Amino acid sequence: MLASLLPDKSARPAGAPVAWLPLGIVASATAVLLAAFGGRYGYHRDELYYVVAGRHLAWGYDDQPPLVPALARLTDQLSGGSLVALRLPTALVVAVTVLLVGLLARELGGGRGAQLLAAALWASSGVVLVSGHLLSTTPYDILCWTAIAWPAARWVRTRDDRLLLALGPVAGLGLLAKNLPLLFIAALAGAILIAGPREMLRRPALWVAAAVATAIWAPNLWWQATHDWPQLTMAGAIRRDADYGGRIGLLPSQFLIMSPPLALIWIPGLWRLLRNPQARPYRFLGVAFLLVLGLVLVTGGREYYPAGAYPALFAAGSVAAAAWAKRAAFRLRRALLVALVVVNAAMNIAIALPVYPVRWFPGTIQAAFNDDAAETIGWPELVDTVAAVYRSLPAEEQATAVIITTNYGEAGAIDKYGPARGLPAPYSGHLNFWRWGPPPDTATGPAIFVGDWTAGALASYCGSATIAARVDNGYGVDNEEQGTPVWLCRDVRGAWSGLWPGLRRFG
Repeated sequence: MLASLLPDKSARPAGAPVAWLPLGIVASATAVLLAAFGGRYGYHRDELYYVVAGRHLAWGYDDQPPLVPALARLTDQLSGGSLVALRLPTALVVAVTVLLVGLLARELGGGRGAQLLAAALWASSGVVLVSGHLLSTTPYDILCWTAIAWPAARWVRTRDDRLLLALGPVAGLGLLAKNLPLLFIAALAGAILIAGPREMLRRPALWVAAAVATAIWAPNLWWQATHDWPQLTMAGAIRRDADYGGRIGLLPSQFLIMSPPLALIWIPGLWRLLRNPQARPYRFLGVAFLLVLGLVLVTGGREYYPAGAYPALFAAGSVAAAAWAKRAAFRLRRALLVALVVVNAAMNIAIALPVYPVRWFPGTIQAAFNDDAAETIGWPELVDTVAAVYRSLPAEEQATAVIITTNYGEAGAIDKYGPARGLPAPYSGHLNFWRWGPPPDTATGPAIFVGDWTAGALASYCGSATIAARVDNGYGVDNEEQGTPVWLCRDVRGAWSGLWPGLRRFG
């Protein structure tokens, strides 16, 4: 068995030289760009949630594994609450992924030009810039998929089983950030069975790696199992939400999230992986992409779930594009590729990053196409509105008042900005906020309910409910919280410990 874990020196064809300097420049420039805009606008609702979740460290949460909340706690405490610091790890993760995409192009037969093209196009893609600007589970998920695809492709060329061993910690850590790497692992296994190289599945090193990954992931599995598998319930809520048209919109949305111009690269890249004889040893990467799409379609996952399967397509498409450019006279085709990179980067920066003054935001292309950017605006104003309602109460009522929110973004914002405004701690039935418990039974009300409740729904919790205010972010930004009502509820119908089960919600 030991011999099977050593590299097979009889199968080591030389690859093209690695373009370390150009790849390093592109990766570093991407990280610097993301960090430079890391402090603009404000927190995203998910970031506010992660910071609170990080103060309740656990091996799992209703909607995610533990890694990103733990990172949120670490950066928040070390930096004293800096938004730039909170987002810095994500910028570094994106930079590493950019580098790996270039290296993947090299494994697929690309020279320095193809490596540079693949890295530059990936760095400027829509999903990378939108998710990479924020603390989000998505960049960590994409890094994991790419860090699985690259050793797998390199193993095909070198037969070095140490690459397979490396998949263990990569997959294990990836699963502590998000469960989606399971999707890619399943698709890769199926693709290798269909297209080869089946020899990979017979290597003991691969099964050792699987055991290592399972051991690393085991604490999160244990948490899920001992808490009734809430992420399965969460998956059902995601299917019901049906973002981008649900299953019907999955395929069309791929062109949008990856940036429409880049279809000129990744579609030929998919074709090359599936049909080009030179790429036949790596055909499994193209088949895996199709299986991922199929699995997301069947399970009703979100439109960005397949994003981690695209690096192989970008790499293969860049190899083809670089070869196409070399056959041109007067360097016209090279100029076209440079133009593609520049135009795509400029377009996606305008859509993804907070480059505008916030008051201009409603009239920009970003407001039209980037919902996440809108969700970073208006949280202090929301808390100001809640604080005004709270301060309108007599002092004796303030002492027993309770704030309940519809979602974790509202609760996270009040947790962040509320203490400076004299607000008590917020409570919410949304996801893990519900697990963190109800208000004390000594808090007899009144209750301030924040969010899209109805008078009928609130009748279960209080005798009377009136809208005391509505949130206005002051910038005319049409986000999820704009116009949100703030309800004042009196005559609470019992102890919060008894009312709490009915307030739980997913989605």
